Amino acid sequence: MLSSGSAVRISPGTPLFKKMKLALKILFIVIVAAGILYLGLCVFILLSGKELIRKNLAELTQKEASVESLDIGFPLEILIKKVEVRDLLKVDSIYVSPSILGFFTGSVILNKVKFNSPELKLQRLPQEPIASTVKTKVASVAAASVEKTKEPASPAKKAALHFACKHIIAQDGKIDFLDLTTGEGGIRILVKDIDFDLTNLYFFPRQAVSNFSLKARIPWIEGQSKEDGTLQASGWLDLFKRNMQATLKIQNIDGISLYPYYSNWVDLKKARIERAKLNFTSDIRGLNNDITADCHLELSDIIRRPLAEEEQDSKAARITDAVLEIFKALNQGKIVLDFTIHTKMDKPQFGFRDIQGAFETKLTAARKGSGISAQDVLNLPKRLIEGTVKSAVDISKAVIGGTVSVGKELKSAVEVAFKKEPSSKQAQPANSEEVKAEKQDKPDF
Repeated sequence: MLSSGSAVRISPGTPLFKKMKLALKILFIVIVAAGILYLGLCVFILLSGKELIRKNLAELTQKEASVESLDIGFPLEILIKKVEVRDLLKVDSIYVSPSILGFFTGSVILNKVKFNSPELKLQRLPQEPIASTVKTKVASVAAASVEKTKEPASPAKKAALHFACKHIIAQDGKIDFLDLTTGEGGIRILVKDIDFDLTNLYFFPRQAVSNFSLKARIPWIEGQSKEDGTLQASGWLDLFKRNMQATLKIQNIDGISLYPYYSNWVDLKKARIERAKLNFTSDIRGLNNDITADCHLELSDIIRRPLAEEEQDSKAARITDAVLEIFKALNQGKIVLDFTIHTKMDKPQFGFRDIQGAFETKLTAARKGSGISAQDVLNLPKRLIEGTVKSAVDISKAVIGGTVSVGKELKSAVEVAFKKEPSSKQAQPANSEEVKAEKQDKPDF
């Protein structure tokens, strides 16, 4: 027997000694092979990485691309500087930390990707949906990868490349959006100081919850608002099951900057609106690719141009006054619009027609008397009520039509409230030419 503390000696030539020697040799070979593979990978990235990135960017975007430099740190950290895709993308630097184990599994798995000062330029061309402006070939490849994961595996089909990123960060970003479908020269919207954070992004069959947050600033260009808008969004999404939940909040929206989008159904000049500030919030829920977004739009500030000397209020301005007061009566003094959008997660669509439809629906509700009480009517301005609107039934008639122009009955009601008692000649019916001219006018509101 061996006493405690005595050393165990393994004599050369014994079976145990031979096994240990073989294990050490195998371990040495594995370490050397891993070292050679690591050095080879580093050399390959240093020699070919820059050109490989440039070539793939050019193929994906069909635009000229360039990369200034690429450096590698230990154990495997890649720093790419001055990446540019002509008329589309500029990035000061990109830090990438790939997973070494991912290469052995045939997947591209990145531990962390950080973009410093990325700038993205987007254009919406005439007759082109907004969704297509942001759907680049990179997004198409990613979407195709997700679709393939839902199909049964087939030996004849080549498996899609697995890609995942555990953490994506973008700091001090900028998006320059030019919409050429509205007005002469289009409308330009800048989103600056973008801070974006996303975790657990997977493009292969794996249920994973990706959490994200976004903060940005919107300096209004064409409008008169000196206060920048702010954008905040946060939530989670599951790309594999296409479920999500998020909140979106945009404060200090300059309505004048966005006027080209709704100029065909609102005339700001005739309505004497010089400045309009709005706030927008949305609670977004998605299940099996079906998105439901409960939206809340509130007019927080409006400035009307004062009437000049001997200037008479236009019909559009009087209708604007009436509609604003109706909205205040419906919402306890606030001018708000609540509406719901139904769309798809893989093809999200949203436009000003959704707001227009909600506006018409609200006026229709007022026409039916479901939104305005008798007390609300009494709170309307005296000049609107006298001789025109006496009850909730009358106000519903005044708002009849369900169209953006508010309806002929509201127009006539407001005109009677503001005009003096017509003379006998003025009371005569208009001739056919005047009626025809009136019908050809653009809707005032």
